[in-house]
Parts: sequence; C-alpha cells; structure tokens
Amino acid sequence: MFDSGADIVYAAAGSTGLGVLQAAADNKKLSIGVDSNQNYIQPGSVLTSMLKRVDVAAYEVFKTGHDGSWKSGFKILGLAEDGVGWALDEHNAKLVTSAMESKVEQVRKGIISGSIKVHDYMSDNKCPAQ
Repeated sequence: MFDSGADIVYAAAGSTGLGVLQAAADNKKLSIGVDSNQNYIQPGSVLTSMLKRVDVAAYEVFKTGHDGSWKSGFKILGLAEDGVGWALDEHNAKLVTSAMESKVEQVRKGIISGSIKVHDYMSDNKCPAQ
C-alpha cells in the first residue's frame, strides 16, 4: 500500500497488523494501530490507535450480571458508551496537532449527538463508500 502511494495505513488486522506498523516506520510513513494502544510499538510513526475498549465491555457484562439485569444478545458500545476511542500519548503526541485533536473531538461529539451519521454495515451488508 505504501508502494502504491498511501501515506497512512490503518492496520485493522489485530496482531498481524504489526507488519503494517513496521512497514510504515521503515518507509517514513504513518500507520494506525487497532484494538489496543499500539503507539509505543513504532513511536513517531503510529499516528494513533483505534481503541476497542474491551475493559468497558467486560465491566458492563459483570455489572449487569451482578445486579441481575444481564440479557443475552448484541450490546453495542460505541463512542457515547466509551466502547471505542483513539489513543493519544507520549509516543504520538508530536504527530497530532491541537487542530487535529479539536477536529476529532468535534466529530466525536457529532457522532454521539447524531448530527454526523455513521452507516451501520450490519443493517444492509453494504458499504456506501464504494
């Protein structure tokens, strides 16, 4: 992907995405980690990491199990529930400007409020950006 001109590659592949982080560092490009904070793996070339807040999900399950309100099925934990997020720390702080951070916060608030619509692929098995 970098050889084809990409400046940033989102390594949405769990631990197999570590090769993407390495390739970005080797090519003086940027990557985005996934699932947990991977910024430390290649400091200065991981723009951020998409956080899958499994801790929040686990806590929610245990809490509802404890208080007797647990129900089977899907439970979606998005931005409003702090189920997903992004990582900003000492390993990528120099890559993220205050304007970028402000824009991310603006978009986060827009998604939570509903003023920015995010397509739910599971609703129709289609990607609107094809």
